Amino acid sequence: MDLNSPLINLVIPCAGAGARSGMAKPKQYAIVANKPMVVHTLESLLQVNKIQNICLVVSPRDEFIEEILTKYALSNESRIRVLFEGGESRAHSVLAGLKFFSDKGFGEDGWILVHDAARCLITPELVELLIQKCSLDSVGGLLAIPLADTLKESIEGRVCLTASRDNKWLAQTPQMFKLGVLTNALKNALLTNPGSITDEASALEAIGLNPLLIEGASTNFKITYPHDFELAQALLNHRSQKILDSNQAFKRV
Repeated sequence: MDLNSPLINLVIPCAGAGARSGMAKPKQYAIVANKPMVVHTLESLLQVNKIQNICLVVSPRDEFIEEILTKYALSNESRIRVLFEGGESRAHSVLAGLKFFSDKGFGEDGWILVHDAARCLITPELVELLIQKCSLDSVGGLLAIPLADTLKESIEGRVCLTASRDNKWLAQTPQMFKLGVLTNALKNALLTNPGSITDEASALEAIGLNPLLIEGASTNFKITYPHDFELAQALLNHRSQKILDSNQAFKRV
């Protein structure tokens, strides 16, 4: 670990039901490439040495997470904390995670990452890039990719407008902001316009701040719909095979 770089804590809101995925259980617990999605996510994030602690915020009624962490040898991982205080929305769950770190004495100027449990294709390299860029910024920022496709608006299933894609980005996670500012921004948004909070960056924008955009990767998509699972499975299997091939090549040398 670079002793000159800041230590960072991470919040994973993991209390959603995942209704759009068509799954019987929350989508973050669905099996993709032989492991629950949240396990792939955690294993990637744990490879980032700068992350000091991971607060996994689950529903108070969660029946899955403890068994999953035990089965996949993560229950004794000292950096993972499970918080059974997930709220009715993403913002409420993230705030519960922020309060957890604040109560543990983590200062308001400390950096916090927030990542979607359902972005299980995140790589340590992307997280490290985000940390490197945001650590030097006064506001913080997020991974995102420039919009490449033509953007349409619709009314009742028919195109009503082709919108300009200039300067348009697709937001991803992790997103990285300071604990105090993010806490205040989320509380403000919940009081004034809760429907506007689609991610952490949108809450900061609402108080007049302009988060930094760091180009991510198209593979870091959020698994949402049934067909997303097939693509994620293919990509994760491909990564596993590359690692296996690399290890076998190393043994032959």
